[in-house]
Amino acid sequence: MAKREIKKAVLAYSGGLDTSIILKWLQDEYNCEVVTFTADLGQGEEVEPARQKALDMGIKPENIFILDLREEFVKDFVFPMFRANAIYEGEYLLGTSIARPLISKKQIEIAHETGADAVSHGATGKGNDQVRFELGYLALDPDIAVIAPWREWDLNSRTKLLEYAAKHGIDIDGKGKPKPYSMDANLLHISYEGEWLENPYNEPEEDMWLWSVSPEEAPDKAEYITITYKHGDPVAINGEEMSPATILETLNTYGKKHGIGRIDIVENRMVGMKARGCYETPGGTIMLKAHRAIESITLDREEAHAKDEMMPKYAKLIYNGLWWSPERRMMQAAIDATQEQVNGEVRLKLYKGNVMVVGRKSENSLYSEEHSTFEADDVYNQKDAEGFIRLNALRFIIEGKKQPERIKTLIGDYEEVDVCRIETKSVTICERIKRFFGFGNK
Repeated sequence: MAKREIKKAVLAYSGGLDTSIILKWLQDEYNCEVVTFTADLGQGEEVEPARQKALDMGIKPENIFILDLREEFVKDFVFPMFRANAIYEGEYLLGTSIARPLISKKQIEIAHETGADAVSHGATGKGNDQVRFELGYLALDPDIAVIAPWREWDLNSRTKLLEYAAKHGIDIDGKGKPKPYSMDANLLHISYEGEWLENPYNEPEEDMWLWSVSPEEAPDKAEYITITYKHGDPVAINGEEMSPATILETLNTYGKKHGIGRIDIVENRMVGMKARGCYETPGGTIMLKAHRAIESITLDREEAHAKDEMMPKYAKLIYNGLWWSPERRMMQAAIDATQEQVNGEVRLKLYKGNVMVVGRKSENSLYSEEHSTFEADDVYNQKDAEGFIRLNALRFIIEGKKQPERIKTLIGDYEEVDVCRIETKSVTICERIKRFFGFGNK
Protein backbone atom coordinates (compact mmCIF):
# COMPACT_ATOMS: atom_id res chain seq x y z
CA MET A 1 0.00 0.00 0.00
CA ALA A 2 1.49 3.33 -1.05
CA LYS A 3 2.31 5.81 1.68
CA ARG A 4 0.01 8.81 1.93
CA GLU A 5 1.79 12.03 1.03
CA ILE A 6 2.43 13.92 4.24
CA LYS A 7 3.54 17.54 4.46
CA LYS A 8 3.88 17.97 8.21
CA ALA A 9 3.52 15.54 11.14
CA VAL A 10 3.22 16.18 14.89
CA LEU A 11 5.22 13.59 16.81
CA ALA A 12 4.66 12.74 20.49
CA TYR A 13 8.33 13.14 21.42
CA SER A 14 10.21 12.31 24.62
CA GLY A 15 13.76 12.69 23.36
CA GLY A 16 14.53 9.06 24.19
CA LEU A 17 15.75 6.31 21.91
CA ASP A 18 12.49 5.30 20.24
CA THR A 19 11.08 8.75 19.52
CA SER A 20 14.44 10.16 18.43
CA ILE A 21 14.68 7.39 15.84
CA ILE A 22 11.06 7.96 14.81
CA LEU A 23 11.83 11.65 14.27
CA LYS A 24 14.64 10.82 11.85
CA TRP A 25 12.63 8.03 10.24
CA LEU A 26 9.70 10.37 9.55
CA GLN A 27 12.04 12.85 7.89
CA ASP A 28 13.56 10.15 5.69
CA GLU A 29 10.58 7.90 4.93
CA TYR A 30 7.91 10.56 4.51
CA ASN A 31 10.18 13.47 3.56
CA CYS A 32 7.97 15.64 5.72
CA GLU A 33 8.42 18.49 8.17
CA VAL A 34 8.24 17.28 11.78
CA VAL A 35 6.76 19.09 14.78
CA THR A 36 7.73 17.69 18.18
CA PHE A 37 5.43 17.69 21.19
CA THR A 38 6.73 16.85 24.64
CA ALA A 39 4.24 16.64 27.52
CA ASP A 40 5.13 17.18 31.15
CA LEU A 41 2.61 15.01 33.00
CA GLY A 42 4.62 14.86 36.19
CA GLN A 43 6.66 11.84 35.11
CA GLY A 44 9.57 12.97 37.25
CA GLU A 45 12.02 13.37 34.39
CA GLU A 46 13.35 16.65 33.03
CA VAL A 47 11.54 17.40 29.77
CA GLU A 48 13.40 20.54 28.67
CA PRO A 49 16.42 18.60 27.25
CA ALA A 50 14.05 17.34 24.55
CA ARG A 51 14.14 20.85 23.09
CA GLN A 52 17.89 20.75 22.39
CA LYS A 53 17.69 17.20 21.05
CA ALA A 54 15.00 18.29 18.61
CA LEU A 55 17.05 21.33 17.55
CA ASP A 56 20.08 19.11 17.00
CA MET A 57 17.99 16.97 14.64
CA GLY A 58 17.00 19.92 12.51
CA ILE A 59 13.61 20.80 13.98
CA LYS A 60 12.73 24.49 13.68
CA PRO A 61 12.37 26.30 17.04
CA GLU A 62 8.77 27.24 16.23
CA ASN A 63 8.00 23.54 15.66
CA ILE A 64 9.08 22.46 19.16
CA PHE A 65 6.30 22.30 21.76
CA ILE A 66 7.04 21.48 25.41
CA LEU A 67 3.94 21.85 27.57
CA ASP A 68 3.41 21.60 31.32
CA LEU A 69 0.12 19.69 31.49
CA ARG A 70 0.18 18.61 35.12
CA GLU A 71 -2.74 20.74 36.32
CA GLU A 72 -4.89 19.99 33.27
CA PHE A 73 -4.07 16.29 33.56
CA VAL A 74 -5.25 16.03 37.16
CA LYS A 75 -8.16 18.48 36.99
CA ASP A 76 -9.74 17.41 33.70
CA PHE A 77 -8.79 13.73 33.47
CA VAL A 78 -7.69 12.17 36.79
CA PHE A 79 -10.32 13.85 38.98
CA PRO A 80 -13.30 13.02 36.71
CA MET A 81 -12.12 9.39 36.58
CA PHE A 82 -11.83 9.22 40.36
CA ARG A 83 -15.35 10.64 40.79
CA ALA A 84 -16.39 7.34 39.21
CA ASN A 85 -14.09 5.27 41.51
CA ALA A 86 -12.82 3.65 38.31
CA ILE A 87 -10.80 0.43 38.60
CA TYR A 88 -10.08 -1.94 35.69
CA GLU A 89 -10.41 -5.66 36.48
CA GLY A 90 -10.65 -4.99 40.21
CA GLU A 91 -7.14 -3.55 40.74
CA TYR A 92 -5.70 -1.31 38.02
CA LEU A 93 -6.22 2.42 38.64
CA LEU A 94 -5.72 3.23 34.93
CA GLY A 95 -2.66 5.45 35.33
CA THR A 96 -1.35 4.97 31.78
CA SER A 97 -4.79 4.80 30.17
CA ILE A 98 -5.97 8.18 31.48
CA ALA A 99 -2.90 10.06 30.18
CA ARG A 100 -3.40 9.06 26.55
CA PRO A 101 -6.53 11.11 25.77
CA LEU A 102 -4.81 14.30 26.95
CA ILE A 103 -1.71 13.63 24.83
CA SER A 104 -3.94 12.89 21.82
CA LYS A 105 -5.90 16.10 22.39
CA LYS A 106 -2.77 18.25 22.54
CA GLN A 107 -1.31 16.64 19.42
CA ILE A 108 -4.46 17.45 17.48
CA GLU A 109 -4.52 21.01 18.82
CA ILE A 110 -0.87 21.49 17.79
CA ALA A 111 -1.58 19.96 14.38
CA HIS A 112 -4.34 22.51 13.83
CA GLU A 113 -2.14 25.35 15.10
CA THR A 114 0.81 24.45 12.86
CA GLY A 115 -1.14 23.28 9.81
CA ALA A 116 0.06 19.68 10.14
CA ASP A 117 -1.82 16.99 8.26
CA ALA A 118 -0.55 14.01 10.32
CA VAL A 119 0.22 12.87 13.84
CA SER A 120 2.60 10.13 14.96
CA HIS A 121 3.28 8.10 18.11
CA GLY A 122 5.83 5.59 19.35
CA ALA A 123 3.46 2.89 20.60
CA THR A 124 4.11 -0.65 19.39
CA GLY A 125 1.70 -2.75 17.37
CA LYS A 126 1.33 -5.19 20.25
CA GLY A 127 -0.08 -3.05 23.04
CA ASN A 128 -3.01 -0.93 24.14
CA ASP A 129 -1.51 2.51 23.62
CA GLN A 130 -1.64 2.44 19.82
CA VAL A 131 -5.41 2.07 20.10
CA ARG A 132 -5.77 4.72 22.80
CA PHE A 133 -3.76 7.31 20.88
CA GLU A 134 -5.41 6.68 17.55
CA LEU A 135 -8.99 6.53 18.82
CA GLY A 136 -8.28 9.89 20.41
CA TYR A 137 -6.83 11.37 17.23
CA LEU A 138 -9.71 10.22 15.05
CA ALA A 139 -12.39 11.22 17.55
CA LEU A 140 -11.04 14.78 17.58
CA ASP A 141 -10.10 15.05 13.89
CA PRO A 142 -11.49 12.35 11.58
CA ASP A 143 -9.43 13.63 8.64
CA ILE A 144 -6.01 13.50 10.31
CA ALA A 145 -3.46 11.01 9.00
CA VAL A 146 -1.91 8.70 11.58
CA ILE A 147 1.64 7.35 11.29
CA ALA A 148 2.51 4.40 13.54
CA PRO A 149 6.14 3.52 12.72
CA TRP A 150 6.17 0.29 14.74
CA ARG A 151 3.56 -1.07 12.34
CA GLU A 152 5.56 -0.02 9.27
CA TRP A 153 9.30 -0.37 9.82
CA ASP A 154 11.47 -3.44 10.33
CA LEU A 155 13.34 -2.05 13.36
CA ASN A 156 11.77 -4.64 15.60
CA SER A 157 14.52 -5.03 18.22
CA ARG A 158 16.62 -2.81 20.45
CA THR A 159 19.73 -3.93 18.58
CA LYS A 160 18.31 -2.70 15.28
CA LEU A 161 17.25 0.57 16.88
CA LEU A 162 20.77 1.16 18.21
CA GLU A 163 22.29 0.30 14.83
CA TYR A 164 19.93 2.78 13.16
CA ALA A 165 20.85 5.46 15.70
CA ALA A 166 24.58 4.89 15.14
CA LYS A 167 24.20 4.91 11.36
CA HIS A 168 22.33 8.22 11.36
CA GLY A 169 24.32 9.92 14.10
CA ILE A 170 21.44 10.12 16.54
CA ASP A 171 22.65 11.15 19.99
CA ILE A 172 20.76 8.97 22.43
CA ASP A 173 22.70 10.25 25.48
CA GLY A 174 22.88 6.86 27.14
CA LYS A 175 19.17 6.21 26.74
CA GLY A 176 19.84 3.32 24.42
CA LYS A 177 21.24 1.27 27.26
CA PRO A 178 18.93 -1.63 28.00
CA LYS A 179 16.51 -1.00 30.85
CA PRO A 180 15.41 -3.92 32.99
CA TYR A 181 11.76 -3.01 32.43
CA SER A 182 9.50 -1.09 30.10
CA MET A 183 8.28 1.83 32.20
CA ASP A 184 5.72 4.59 31.88
CA ALA A 185 5.22 7.34 34.46
CA ASN A 186 3.04 10.36 35.12
CA LEU A 187 1.74 12.16 38.18
CA LEU A 188 -0.74 9.35 38.90
CA HIS A 189 1.48 6.29 38.60
CA ILE A 190 4.52 4.45 37.30
CA SER A 191 4.27 1.10 35.51
CA TYR A 192 6.73 -1.75 34.94
CA GLU A 193 6.50 -4.47 32.27
CA GLY A 194 8.73 -6.94 30.44
CA GLU A 195 11.95 -8.84 31.12
CA TRP A 196 11.89 -10.58 34.54
CA LEU A 197 8.17 -9.79 34.90
CA GLU A 198 7.20 -11.71 31.77
CA ASN A 199 7.08 -14.88 33.86
CA PRO A 200 3.99 -14.23 36.01
CA TYR A 201 5.37 -16.47 38.77
CA ASN A 202 8.51 -14.36 39.32
CA GLU A 203 8.27 -12.07 42.31
CA PRO A 204 9.19 -8.48 41.42
CA GLU A 205 12.68 -7.56 42.56
CA GLU A 206 12.69 -5.00 45.36
CA ASP A 207 14.98 -2.59 43.52
CA MET A 208 12.47 -2.42 40.67
CA TRP A 209 10.13 -0.22 42.71
CA LEU A 210 11.17 3.41 42.26
CA TRP A 211 8.40 5.38 43.92
CA SER A 212 7.77 3.79 47.29
CA VAL A 213 9.47 2.07 50.17
CA SER A 214 8.44 -1.50 50.81
CA PRO A 215 5.72 -1.88 53.45
CA GLU A 216 8.28 -3.73 55.60
CA GLU A 217 10.58 -0.68 55.53
CA ALA A 218 7.83 1.88 56.03
CA PRO A 219 7.67 3.80 59.33
CA ASP A 220 6.61 1.80 62.37
CA LYS A 221 4.34 4.64 63.46
CA ALA A 222 1.05 5.33 61.70
CA GLU A 223 0.36 8.78 60.25
CA TYR A 224 -3.03 10.49 60.13
CA ILE A 225 -4.15 12.86 57.40
CA THR A 226 -7.44 14.51 56.43
CA ILE A 227 -8.69 15.15 52.90
CA THR A 228 -11.41 17.74 52.25
CA TYR A 229 -13.80 17.16 49.35
CA LYS A 230 -15.95 19.56 47.37
CA HIS A 231 -18.32 18.26 44.70
CA GLY A 232 -16.47 14.94 44.65
CA ASP A 233 -12.96 16.35 44.18
CA PRO A 234 -10.26 16.71 46.85
CA VAL A 235 -9.52 20.39 47.51
CA ALA A 236 -7.42 20.39 50.69
CA ILE A 237 -5.10 18.18 52.75
CA ASN A 238 -4.92 18.72 56.51
CA GLY A 239 -6.95 21.89 56.03
CA GLU A 240 -4.58 23.42 53.47
CA GLU A 241 -6.19 24.20 50.12
CA MET A 242 -4.13 23.12 47.11
CA SER A 243 -4.37 22.94 43.32
CA PRO A 244 -5.35 19.59 41.76
CA ALA A 245 -1.79 18.67 40.76
CA THR A 246 -0.43 19.70 44.17
CA ILE A 247 -3.08 17.57 45.89
CA LEU A 248 -1.93 14.50 43.96
CA GLU A 249 1.77 15.30 44.43
CA THR A 250 1.23 15.64 48.19
CA LEU A 251 -0.72 12.40 48.44
CA ASN A 252 2.05 10.70 46.44
CA THR A 253 4.55 11.84 49.06
CA TYR A 254 2.47 10.35 51.86
CA GLY A 255 1.89 7.13 49.93
CA LYS A 256 5.55 6.69 49.01
CA LYS A 257 6.60 7.16 52.62
CA HIS A 258 4.22 4.47 53.88
CA GLY A 259 4.65 1.88 51.09
CA ILE A 260 1.14 2.42 49.70
CA GLY A 261 -0.07 1.70 46.18
CA ARG A 262 1.99 -1.24 44.89
CA ILE A 263 0.15 -3.85 42.83
CA ASP A 264 1.20 -6.83 40.71
CA ILE A 265 -1.44 -7.95 38.21
CA VAL A 266 -2.04 -9.92 35.04
CA GLU A 267 -4.45 -7.87 32.96
CA ASN A 268 -6.37 -8.57 29.78
CA ARG A 269 -5.12 -6.28 27.04
CA MET A 270 -7.68 -5.08 24.56
CA VAL A 271 -5.66 -6.55 21.67
CA GLY A 272 -6.36 -10.03 23.05
CA MET A 273 -3.35 -11.16 25.07
CA LYS A 274 -2.73 -11.22 28.80
CA ALA A 275 0.07 -9.06 30.15
CA ARG A 276 1.73 -8.95 33.55
CA GLY A 277 2.31 -5.47 34.92
CA CYS A 278 3.40 -3.94 38.20
CA TYR A 279 2.22 -0.49 39.21
CA GLU A 280 2.83 2.09 41.90
CA THR A 281 -0.09 4.46 42.43
CA PRO A 282 0.51 5.88 45.92
CA GLY A 283 -1.57 9.05 45.87
CA GLY A 284 -4.32 7.55 43.75
CA THR A 285 -4.74 4.62 46.15
CA ILE A 286 -5.24 7.04 49.04
CA MET A 287 -7.58 9.22 46.99
CA LEU A 288 -9.80 6.31 45.95
CA LYS A 289 -10.23 5.14 49.53
CA ALA A 290 -11.06 8.63 50.73
CA HIS A 291 -13.53 9.31 47.93
CA ARG A 292 -15.50 6.16 48.61
CA ALA A 293 -15.58 7.10 52.28
CA ILE A 294 -17.06 10.56 51.71
CA GLU A 295 -19.56 9.10 49.23
CA SER A 296 -20.64 6.55 51.84
CA ILE A 297 -22.29 9.27 53.95
CA THR A 298 -23.41 11.69 51.21
CA LEU A 299 -24.88 9.49 48.45
CA ASP A 300 -28.30 7.89 48.53
CA ARG A 301 -28.16 4.10 48.65
CA GLU A 302 -29.55 3.46 45.16
CA GLU A 303 -27.52 6.33 43.72
CA ALA A 304 -24.35 4.77 45.15
CA HIS A 305 -25.30 1.30 43.93
CA ALA A 306 -26.10 2.60 40.43
CA LYS A 307 -22.65 4.23 40.31
CA ASP A 308 -20.98 0.98 41.37
CA GLU A 309 -22.84 -0.95 38.69
CA MET A 310 -21.80 1.61 36.06
CA MET A 311 -18.15 1.73 37.10
CA PRO A 312 -16.78 -1.45 35.40
CA LYS A 313 -18.17 -0.31 32.05
CA TYR A 314 -16.78 3.19 32.58
CA ALA A 315 -13.34 1.81 33.54
CA LYS A 316 -13.29 -0.46 30.51
CA LEU A 317 -14.05 2.48 28.23
CA ILE A 318 -11.03 4.35 29.58
CA TYR A 319 -8.79 1.27 29.40
CA ASN A 320 -9.85 0.71 25.79
CA GLY A 321 -9.10 4.29 24.74
CA LEU A 322 -12.70 5.48 24.50
CA TRP A 323 -12.42 8.59 26.69
CA TRP A 324 -13.79 10.80 23.89
CA SER A 325 -16.69 8.48 23.05
CA PRO A 326 -20.32 9.62 23.40
CA GLU A 327 -21.03 6.83 25.87
CA ARG A 328 -18.17 7.85 28.21
CA ARG A 329 -19.31 11.47 28.11
CA MET A 330 -22.88 10.39 28.80
CA MET A 331 -21.76 8.30 31.77
CA GLN A 332 -19.56 11.14 33.02
CA ALA A 333 -22.55 13.49 33.06
CA ALA A 334 -24.49 11.00 35.18
CA ILE A 335 -21.53 10.45 37.51
CA ASP A 336 -20.89 14.18 37.92
CA ALA A 337 -24.55 14.77 38.75
CA THR A 338 -24.15 12.50 41.79
CA GLN A 339 -21.24 14.52 43.13
CA GLU A 340 -23.06 17.77 43.95
CA GLN A 341 -23.50 16.78 47.59
CA VAL A 342 -20.19 14.89 47.93
CA ASN A 343 -18.64 17.45 50.25
CA GLY A 344 -16.87 17.02 53.57
CA GLU A 345 -13.80 15.65 55.25
CA VAL A 346 -12.28 12.17 55.51
CA ARG A 347 -9.72 11.19 58.13
CA LEU A 348 -7.25 8.46 57.13
CA LYS A 349 -4.63 6.37 58.89
CA LEU A 350 -1.59 5.40 56.80
CA TYR A 351 0.47 2.46 57.99
CA LYS A 352 2.79 -0.01 56.23
CA GLY A 353 1.05 -0.25 52.86
CA ASN A 354 -2.45 0.26 54.24
CA VAL A 355 -4.93 3.11 53.94
CA MET A 356 -7.55 2.94 56.67
CA VAL A 357 -10.56 5.24 56.90
CA VAL A 358 -10.99 6.25 60.54
CA GLY A 359 -13.51 9.08 60.21
CA ARG A 360 -15.74 10.99 57.85
CA LYS A 361 -18.04 14.01 58.24
CA SER A 362 -20.14 16.23 55.99
CA GLU A 363 -22.78 18.95 56.22
CA ASN A 364 -24.56 16.94 53.52
CA SER A 365 -24.37 13.67 55.42
CA LEU A 366 -27.30 11.26 55.10
CA TYR A 367 -26.13 9.33 58.14
CA SER A 368 -28.73 9.62 60.93
CA GLU A 369 -27.45 8.63 64.33
CA GLU A 370 -31.04 8.80 65.60
CA HIS A 371 -32.12 6.07 63.19
CA SER A 372 -28.97 3.94 63.32
CA THR A 373 -28.48 3.78 67.09
CA PHE A 374 -28.73 0.49 68.95
CA GLU A 375 -30.09 2.40 71.92
CA ALA A 376 -33.68 3.54 72.42
CA ASP A 377 -34.97 6.06 69.90
CA ASP A 378 -38.15 7.98 69.08
CA VAL A 379 -37.90 8.01 65.27
CA TYR A 380 -38.03 4.36 64.20
CA ASN A 381 -40.87 1.92 64.87
CA GLN A 382 -39.42 -1.58 64.63
CA LYS A 383 -42.89 -3.02 64.10
CA ASP A 384 -42.94 -1.33 60.69
CA ALA A 385 -40.36 -3.86 59.52
CA GLU A 386 -42.93 -6.69 59.53
CA GLY A 387 -45.08 -5.10 56.83
CA PHE A 388 -41.98 -4.10 54.86
CA ILE A 389 -40.73 -7.69 54.89
CA ARG A 390 -44.12 -9.19 53.98
CA LEU A 391 -44.54 -6.75 51.08
CA ASN A 392 -41.12 -7.68 49.76
CA ALA A 393 -41.99 -11.36 50.18
CA LEU A 394 -45.45 -11.03 48.60
CA ARG A 395 -44.41 -12.47 45.25
CA PHE A 396 -42.81 -15.45 47.03
CA ILE A 397 -45.97 -16.01 49.05
CA ILE A 398 -48.16 -15.93 45.94
CA GLU A 399 -45.84 -18.26 44.04
CA GLY A 400 -45.80 -20.66 46.97
CA LYS A 401 -49.58 -20.82 47.05
CA LYS A 402 -50.13 -20.89 43.27
CA GLN A 403 -47.23 -23.17 42.30
CA PRO A 404 -46.47 -25.33 45.34
CA GLU A 405 -44.98 -28.09 43.23
CA ARG A 406 -42.36 -25.67 41.90
CA ILE A 407 -41.39 -24.52 45.39
CA LYS A 408 -41.15 -28.13 46.50
CA THR A 409 -38.39 -28.70 43.94
CA LEU A 410 -36.37 -25.92 45.55
CA ILE A 411 -36.46 -27.63 48.92
CA GLY A 412 -36.38 -31.30 48.03
CA ASP A 413 -37.39 -34.31 50.13
CA TYR A 414 -34.29 -34.87 52.20
CA GLU A 415 -35.73 -37.97 53.89
CA GLU A 416 -36.05 -39.80 50.61
CA VAL A 417 -33.15 -38.40 48.54
CA ASP A 418 -29.56 -38.89 49.54
CA VAL A 419 -27.05 -38.43 46.74
CA CYS A 420 -24.05 -37.63 48.92
CA ARG A 421 -21.25 -40.16 48.80
CA ILE A 422 -18.50 -38.25 50.61
CA GLU A 423 -18.02 -39.79 54.04
CA THR A 424 -16.35 -38.35 57.14
CA LYS A 425 -15.85 -41.14 59.62
CA SER A 426 -19.36 -42.50 60.31
CA VAL A 427 -21.56 -39.86 58.61
CA THR A 428 -21.89 -38.30 55.17
CA ILE A 429 -21.61 -34.59 54.41
CA CYS A 430 -25.31 -34.55 53.54
CA GLU A 431 -26.23 -35.96 56.94
CA ARG A 432 -24.20 -33.27 58.66
CA ILE A 433 -25.94 -30.57 56.62
CA LYS A 434 -29.34 -32.05 57.47
CA ARG A 435 -28.53 -32.05 61.15
CA PHE A 436 -27.24 -28.46 61.04
CA PHE A 437 -30.41 -27.13 59.39
CA GLY A 438 -32.71 -29.45 61.27
CA PHE A 439 -34.06 -31.27 58.23
CA GLY A 440 -35.94 -34.38 59.22
CA ASN A 441 -36.22 -33.38 62.89
CA LYS A 442 -39.64 -34.17 64.27
